Amino acid sequence: MKGIYSLVLLTISNLFMTFAWYGHLHLFKKMAWFAELGIFGVIMVSWGLALFEYIFQVPANRLGFEGNGGPFSLFQLKVIQEVITLTVFTLCAVFVFKTDKLGWNHVAGFALLVTAVYVIFKKW
Repeated sequence: MKGIYSLVLLTISNLFMTFAWYGHLHLFKKMAWFAELGIFGVIMVSWGLALFEYIFQVPANRLGFEGNGGPFSLFQLKVIQEVITLTVFTLCAVFVFKTDKLGWNHVAGFALLVTAVYVIFKKW
């Protein structure tokens, strides 16, 4: 179960990360109060969101790490986190931010990432 909890927490963490890192570029500009913020205000809002990213990220890594009784090595945790990050980002970019369309090159890149997960998890 630690592996499942780790994956769920990583996904929630990456939702906060996506909005902290990219929300101010498109989505938040539509809010009148946010549009009037200077760069310092934007940074503070992003840091506030990033705090929640870390609130979920740190326990996800601690639960998932094999040194703490979880099922994943450090390399496995990192590769899982990258795949979750790109999946969450893609879904947000396409369906929430609506700034990009999913192209064949994105799908091919994701297939390569899934291959990376396979290679990292394979016991050679």
